Amino acid sequence: MTDVTWRRLFGALNKDGQALNLQIRRMIVNAIETGVLSRNTRLPSTRQLAGLLGIARNTVTTAYQLLTDEGFLISRERSGIFVAAAGAAPAPDRLQADTFSDWRARFAIQPSSLPQICKPRDWLDYPYPFLFGQYDPALFPINNWREAVRAASSVKEIQGWAGDMIDDDDPDLVEQLRTQILPRRGIFAGPGEIIVTIGSQQALSMLVQLLVGRQTAAGVEDPGYPDVRNMVSLATSDMVRLNLDRHGVVPDAGFARCSVAFLTVSHQCPTTAVMPIERRRLLLEAASREDVLVVEDDYEADLSIESDGDIPSLKSLDTNGRVIYVGSFSKVLAPGLRVGYIVAPRPVVDELRVLRRLMLRHPPTNNQRALANFIALGHYRQHLNKTGTVMLERARLVAERLPELMPSCRLTRGEGATSFWVEGSEGFDARRMTETAREAGILVEAGDIFFADPAEGSRFFRLGFGSIATHRIEAGLIRLAPIVEAFARPQGTAAARHLPAQASCPALAGA
Repeated sequence: MTDVTWRRLFGALNKDGQALNLQIRRMIVNAIETGVLSRNTRLPSTRQLAGLLGIARNTVTTAYQLLTDEGFLISRERSGIFVAAAGAAPAPDRLQADTFSDWRARFAIQPSSLPQICKPRDWLDYPYPFLFGQYDPALFPINNWREAVRAASSVKEIQGWAGDMIDDDDPDLVEQLRTQILPRRGIFAGPGEIIVTIGSQQALSMLVQLLVGRQTAAGVEDPGYPDVRNMVSLATSDMVRLNLDRHGVVPDAGFARCSVAFLTVSHQCPTTAVMPIERRRLLLEAASREDVLVVEDDYEADLSIESDGDIPSLKSLDTNGRVIYVGSFSKVLAPGLRVGYIVAPRPVVDELRVLRRLMLRHPPTNNQRALANFIALGHYRQHLNKTGTVMLERARLVAERLPELMPSCRLTRGEGATSFWVEGSEGFDARRMTETAREAGILVEAGDIFFADPAEGSRFFRLGFGSIATHRIEAGLIRLAPIVEAFARPQGTAAARHLPAQASCPALAGA
C-alpha cells in the first residue's frame, strides 16, 4: 500500500480530539473488521507512519503495541508489523432492496407525525447558541467528574455494579438522592420511594404509560413541554389543555376534571413563571378535593442562587401522597449523562420498576455509581455554586441589554430560570425570525412549538443562556437585535418593558 493510501486511511485523525493513539487503534481495528486491511497486510513502520501523520513516533508505537497485545497485529522479526487476523468480508456495494413498502399501514402509532422540538445537532459550531437545555462545555467539572469515574472503576467497585441489577438501582445513588439532593427541595423519601430513570424523559414516559389510559382525562399545560403533550396525545383521546396565568396553572374547572395533570410549577415551561406558594397550596387543595394526581416535573431544580429561601417543591407541600416528583441532572450537570429519577409512594414505584424492567431492565449502573461518587465527594454542591453564579451573571447581562436592544419585545424570566421568554409585537413572526437568525450564526427557539395551536405562539421565542459563554452574550444580542426588530411591525417599536419575575403573558388565560 502506498503513502497516499495510508494517508487516506488515517485521514479522519483529529489532533484536537480524542487521544491520538486511541484514534489510530480505532481506525486500524475498523479497517481490519470491514475488510479494508486483509490478513498479512504489512503496516508502515512506526517511524514512517509518524512522519506521514505528523505525530510523535511514541504515539504510533503505543498503538501498535496495544493492538499486537490484543491480537489484531503481529510483529515479525526483521519483517515488520502485519495484520494478524482477517475481519469481516467487505460490505457489498448495495444492500438488499426493501421490497415491503406499506409500513405506515402497520404502525400502531406514528410519533413522527407530531410536532417535534428540533435543535441543530451541531449547535456547538454556532458562534451564538442561545439555546435552552444544552450545556456550556466550559462549565462541566471535568477533573471532578474524572475522579468520580475513577472511584467507580476499582476492581471492587466494578464487581459491585457490573452485574445485572434486574429491576434495582445503585444503592449508593439512591442514598445520595435521599440525603443530599431531595432535602434541598424539601423532600424526604422513604425506602422504596425512589426509582432511577434515563433522564426525566423516560420518567415522564413511564408515568404516562402507567397512569394514562385511552379514556383518561390527562392535563397538560398550554403552552407547555411539547414532548409531554405528544406522549399524552398518543396515550389518551381526552387530553385537557390546562389554562395558565402569570402564576402558572390555574386550578379551574379544566384542572378539576383531570385524573392526572403534568405540571412544571417551579419554572413553567416555557414561560419560566415560578408558581408562588399561595397558588401551590390552592392547587393541592383542588387536587385533593377533585381527586387529581399531579406529576411535578422539576426539570431545572437546584441552580437558583437568587433568593435566600427557595419556594419549596409542590411535592414537599403534599400531605396525602398524590404528587409524583420527577427530577433530573440533565439541566444542572449535562444532558448526555441521562440520569433522572422519580419520587412517588411505594405502590407507584413498585409498578414502575416492573414497567422499566420490561423496557430496559435498569439504567447503566456505572453511570449511577459515578454520579453517586460525584455527589458524595462534594463535587455536585461545588458545581451548583459555580454554575449558579455564572447563570446569574448571564441573566443579569441579558436583562440589562435586551430591553434597549429589542424595544419592540416584552421579556419574562422567573427567578432562577436559565432562559427568557420573549414576546414580539402583534404580527411578529418568530419562526421566520429564528430561521433568519440561524443563517447569521445565532440560535434561538421559536415559541410556537410549545402551544397546542401553533398560531397562538407565533410571536413568542425562547432565549436561553445556559449554553453560550458569558463573553459572547452581548455580541450575540447586538447581532440578533436588528434581525428581531426587522420582523417587528412599526407600531411595536415603543419602549420595551422588562417584566419582573412572573410577569404576565397576554397569550395566557387570566393574564
